[in-house]
Amino acid sequence: MSLENHLAALEQRHEALDKEIAKELVHPAADELKLAEMKRRKLLLKDEIAKLRGDAPLPTLH
Repeated sequence: MSLENHLAALEQRHEALDKEIAKELVHPAADELKLAEMKRRKLLLKDEIAKLRGDAPLPTLH
């Protein structure tokens, strides 16, 4: 798989998680643990995309 294809796949997964998070947030009884896990995975994807693009790493809050 080429770098461009890999980046495109990662970006698609990132976008899909973003949509899934948005859907979960509209529910009055949103599962906070599920949301936290999805957000963590989304940030990991964002970091991997930035790394592959050669972008400077973004600081993360802990």
